[in-house]
Amino acid sequence: MTSAPGRRPAARPAWAYLDDKLAVIAMIEVTDRTLAAHPFLHGISPDHLAALAGAASDVTFPAGHRFFEDGGHATCFWLVQSGYVTVDVDVPGQGRVPIDTIGIGELMGWSWLFPPFIWAFGAVAASPVETFEFDARTVRVWCASDPALGYEVTRRVAEVLTKRLKSTRSRLITASMRPVGTR
Repeated sequence: MTSAPGRRPAARPAWAYLDDKLAVIAMIEVTDRTLAAHPFLHGISPDHLAALAGAASDVTFPAGHRFFEDGGHATCFWLVQSGYVTVDVDVPGQGRVPIDTIGIGELMGWSWLFPPFIWAFGAVAASPVETFEFDARTVRVWCASDPALGYEVTRRVAEVLTKRLKSTRSRLITASMRPVGTR
């Protein structure tokens, strides 16, 4: 097994306050086997799954929990196990405008991988959401020290970005076909 630099994040209590809202942190140990079941990580090597498990926590968030804001520092990313998250953008004069929904089996957050590690959007739980939450800095260090892991993670994030760009393009084309007053 590839040894991962650094150490596992400190153990958390069964609950913790995040951004003035209660987040329930399940006492389920995140292992390579539990991560292997998530669609984003299907097919990744057992050594890489074991390394990623060392940076992961199983965390549940209540509906309405704001994960991040456009312009904030990207310190975590999540793999959604259940529930839905609304991705939004702050539009001057209109406030937060929903632009996408992320659900079961999907990656939430990609800004953690690319300098300057600043969120490009915002995200809020549309329902209770159970996730694998990863410490982004730890994963970046491990990716830098293990090029094969770095390639796998970057390739998978690029696939997510490609899918979301195609979806956005489709929505923009559909919106542009509507009469001007209905957009």
